[in-house]
Amino acid sequence: MALSLLSYHISDLCLGKPPLRCLSASSSSVSDAIAALKSSEDTFLSVWNCNHDDDDITECECLGKISMADVICHLSNDHDPTLSSLNAPVSVLLPKTRSLVLHVQPTCSLVEAIDLIIQGAQNLIVPIQTKPFAKKKQQNDNVSVTTTTHSNGQRFCWITQDDIIQFLLGTIGAFSPLPAMSIFDLGIINSTHAILAVDYNSSASAVISSISRALSDQTSVAVIDEEGDDSLIGEISPMTLTCCDETAAAAVATLSAGELMAYIDGANPPESLVQIVRNRLENKGLMGLLSLFDSVSPLSPSSGYSSEEESPGRMSRSMSSSARMARKSEAIVCNPKSSLMAVMIQAIAHRVNYAWVIEKDGCFVGMVTFVDILKVFRNFF
Repeated sequence: MALSLLSYHISDLCLGKPPLRCLSASSSSVSDAIAALKSSEDTFLSVWNCNHDDDDITECECLGKISMADVICHLSNDHDPTLSSLNAPVSVLLPKTRSLVLHVQPTCSLVEAIDLIIQGAQNLIVPIQTKPFAKKKQQNDNVSVTTTTHSNGQRFCWITQDDIIQFLLGTIGAFSPLPAMSIFDLGIINSTHAILAVDYNSSASAVISSISRALSDQTSVAVIDEEGDDSLIGEISPMTLTCCDETAAAAVATLSAGELMAYIDGANPPESLVQIVRNRLENKGLMGLLSLFDSVSPLSPSSGYSSEEESPGRMSRSMSSSARMARKSEAIVCNPKSSLMAVMIQAIAHRVNYAWVIEKDGCFVGMVTFVDILKVFRNFF
C-alpha cells in the first residue's frame, strides 16, 4: 500500500549523498563560478549568503543553484561581454525566483517534500546529520572559491525531483495499477508547463529567454519545423548546455537554432561550425566574445585542431557518464500511449526531468514533466 510510504522522511533519501560544493554570494564572481564548475564533477553548484572565510557561526542560507548554462545565458544576454561581465558577482547568475531552492529539516516527510516540489521547488536543502567537520584551508587556489563545510561546521546535501522519482520507482509496486496506465489516460500531457518552442531556422540568440525559462522550469526548448508540419526536430536542452564551456555563448550569439543543436551535440562541436562562429563574430564586430572564444581554445583560420585536442564549446574537465549522456541534442520522446513507468525510466536514464510526447507519425503533442508525474503519485497518499 502507498500509505506505508507515509513513514518515510527526506533524510531517508539523503543516504550516500555527497555534501554540496558551495560558492559565497558575497565574495565570488562569474569568473570564480566558471573555474569552480570546470573543476567540479557536479553540473550544478549552490550559492550561499555566508562568507566561508569568516569564523563566525551565523546561519548560512542557500540562495540558489547555478550551472554553466546560467553562465552561457548571462554572457549571451550581454551583447558583447567584456572583462566586467566575468568580474560581475556570481549573484547575477541566480534566477529571480528564490523558491526554487528551499531549506527543509531532515524530519520533513516524503509527502511534504513532494508537495514542495509540486509547488515549484527544484532542490530541497537538507542538513547532513553527521559529526561537525573542522573547516580546512584549501590547498589549491583554483578551487578555493568552493567549500563543502560552512563556518559553523555544518554540511548540506540537496534532494532533487530526480531523487524522489527514483525513490518512487523503487517502491512502484505499492502504486499498482498506476505504473501501467498510459500518460494519456492519466491526463498529464502538458498539464504543468507551457511549451517552449523555436523554429529550426530562427536565430539562437532570439531564444535566450526561452533557454533561461527552460532552465528555471527544468524542461527544454523544442526545435520544430514551422515551414512544414510543426514536427519536432530536436531540442535545445539546458542540461546539454551544462556540459559546454563558456565559449558556447559565442555559438548562441551567431548560429541559428538548428546550427546550435549541432554545435552542442556530442563530444566536440564540428570544426566547420567552430570556424563559422569565429567568422561571424569577426563580421559582427563582437570582439569581446571573439576574445573569450579564442582565450579558451584558440583557433586560427589556417591551423584548425585535431580531434584529440580540446576544442571550444566543451568542458575540459572529465565528465561523469551521466553527464555525458545529457550531451545529445536529440529529443527524449515518448507517445501518448506510453505507460507512466516507461516514461519515468526513460527520463531518469537520460538524466532529464521531462519527455516530449509525439504521435507515431511524428506529430508533436506536448510534454510530460516530473512535476506532472508527482501530482499523480500524490493523489495516492
